[in-house]
Amino acid sequence: MKKVSFVQSNNQRHWVGNGFPVRSVFSYNDRAAEFSPFLLLDYAGPATFEPTTERKGVGEHPHRGFETVTIVYDGEVEHRDSTGGGGIIGPGDVQWMTAAGGLVHEEFHGPNFAKTGGAFEMAQLWVNLPAKHKLAEPGYQGIANAQIPHVELPDGAGSLRVIAGDYNGTRGAARTFSPVNVWDVTLKAGSRATFRVPDGYTTAVFVMRGGIAIADGKTVGEADIAVLERSGDEFEIEATADTKLLILNGEPFAEPVVGYGPFVMNSRREIEQAITDFQNGKMGRIAVHV
Repeated sequence: MKKVSFVQSNNQRHWVGNGFPVRSVFSYNDRAAEFSPFLLLDYAGPATFEPTTERKGVGEHPHRGFETVTIVYDGEVEHRDSTGGGGIIGPGDVQWMTAAGGLVHEEFHGPNFAKTGGAFEMAQLWVNLPAKHKLAEPGYQGIANAQIPHVELPDGAGSLRVIAGDYNGTRGAARTFSPVNVWDVTLKAGSRATFRVPDGYTTAVFVMRGGIAIADGKTVGEADIAVLERSGDEFEIEATADTKLLILNGEPFAEPVVGYGPFVMNSRREIEQAITDFQNGKMGRIAVHV
């Protein structure tokens, strides 16, 4: 059984734009090698917003070199980008945006949610791209909750949604550039569940609600993330309360990680090129609403 390598916490919130009160659970700026191929996880909420006519969110900004995965639990998020991709997602839905060679996008609360207000909760994961795919064509996958395979765990322990990758032969909804598993898991208090993953891959467990104990007895609480040792292909989780968590698993890259704000590449020269390309309009512009 895998054991816990370390547990990381961050209870400090900050605003991204004026619509997303987030905790940065981890970032490549701190522990790039340990979390590879994952670059960053921001957890927004739980929060409550009043009804408004104001657009709340983040305006036009560029990205290059990675993918963003936005999972909505409560509320509504609207995305538009310079490739023409975009849409509105609500509870259970996922946006998987491939920035790759470069695009410009914006993220706001959906218009219906802004009008009514209410509970808001989401997570955004950044997934690195291998060097050979960093300049691939950008793209957008809008994945509705109904498209995401839903699996009941053994012995009534809970349930799992396969957003990406493979869970015991059930394939996830998202297309990925490298082997990645993203599982959205709900566990009942007192239940135990065993998960199998490829030996040598990075495995991280993020607890959004509730609490867990992992095989060696290490406890992990709300808004904490546990990174497991890479050796071994199996781990067990016990839920100490009704629990909602994300399991992230992927093949790590033995490649340099060099980032600057919205760009993550393999060298400083590539970062400088990304800045130049954006300034020269090569990442496009978002079409004006008509």
